[in-house]
Amino acid sequence: GVVFPAGNYTDSPYVAASFRIPDQSDSMLYLAFSECFFQTSLFAYYTAGAFNMTIAEETCSYFNINTDIFGSIIPEVAKYSVTPYPVMLKLISTEIPIISLQQDSFTLEIQGSMDVLAILPDSTTQPLFTLNIAANTSISLNIFDKKLMGSLCLNR
Repeated sequence: GVVFPAGNYTDSPYVAASFRIPDQSDSMLYLAFSECFFQTSLFAYYTAGAFNMTIAEETCSYFNINTDIFGSIIPEVAKYSVTPYPVMLKLISTEIPIISLQQDSFTLEIQGSMDVLAILPDSTTQPLFTLNIAANTSISLNIFDKKLMGSLCLNR
């Protein structure tokens, strides 16, 4: 299968490669997903902006994230805000995520940035810093007692 961004049914930038499904006959139903299916899905979500999100004051206050926390870690932030202000986090995917399927696991590479902004009393925002992120994770899936279980490993 190939997934397209909504309303954009042009040729996919990915080419589907053939793959072999093991010959087994002990189950009634088998599902197989190609790497191309996942790549085109990630491309469609990236194109739609689904990987970009803003974590606003309500969510940050739930975790009690404010400029004091960042000021204790980054001295420059402490210089800008003597009074603790709530923060807003803007997460942005800067490139299409890449997925690679292996025999018993898959690897997901994500690149993005996080803008951290202070929310001032007049509801304006003051940029504090930007953090560029490149993450490579491996995820192994197993079925135990009829439940799909996964383990996540941050490679870098």
